[in-house]
Amino acid sequence: MVGGGRSLAPASCSAADYPVPVSFLTSEQERRYGRYAGEPSTDQLARHFHLDDADRELATAKRWDHMRLGFAVQLGTVRFLGTFLDDPADVPAGVAGDVARQLGIADPGCLVLYREGRVRWQHAREIRAGFGYREFIDPVVRFRLARWLYALCWTGTDRPSVLFDRATVWLVTGKVLLPGASALERLVARIRARAARRLWRTLARDITSEQRAQLDALLVAGEGGRPSLLDRLRVVRIGAAALNCPALSAGSTKYEGWLWACRPSTMCRQAG
Repeated sequence: MVGGGRSLAPASCSAADYPVPVSFLTSEQERRYGRYAGEPSTDQLARHFHLDDADRELATAKRWDHMRLGFAVQLGTVRFLGTFLDDPADVPAGVAGDVARQLGIADPGCLVLYREGRVRWQHAREIRAGFGYREFIDPVVRFRLARWLYALCWTGTDRPSVLFDRATVWLVTGKVLLPGASALERLVARIRARAARRLWRTLARDITSEQRAQLDALLVAGEGGRPSLLDRLRVVRIGAAALNCPALSAGSTKYEGWLWACRPSTMCRQAG
């Protein structure tokens, strides 16, 4: 709840919203989303791959070593990454070795046998049901995530890529299986667009006709395609900084301060 106790979350997050262009993930984000980016650290192994008595009891109930190891590795993987891998044996050697040690399995290499057959899918269903993992399409999950993201967009200035990473952490921590990267990317883009539309509506609602005229004048290009006043103010300020000339920049300071206050990132913290 933000802004006088009224929920800022939209009622839904359907694809029928205003079309929003989506393409903000970096190649690095795409590469590591839902995948191992290398060997987990010692702390990460201890936090996500440690098997307690109940975990070991479930794993050792399986028939063969590769099934025991595969089940435990899948359990650690979904805790760490928030998803099940298409190839459950495609994990760093350190992960397989650490889990095998906890189960008393001498050969971690037996994990390659686990990718054969259908038992891995049965184990994934068992883990989802037994450990309370939910799907991203769950309406309750999507509503809570949208509400949380909306509050972040309204009160903060995070870039879309940062919001994507924060949403990923929210899903993993909440035991929600990660969707495809594009699905989460679209959700983040739609929520940001909604927050921006509300911001502009809020600002435009109380603006006077005189203020509107002043703002419009800043955007009018000069004769012959000359830069607008807003462009000229930007050039003056940048040039003054490059020349280290306080006197030159003084004339644009009052305008720059006003323009800075009108930046969306600043107005988000002031409006509502």
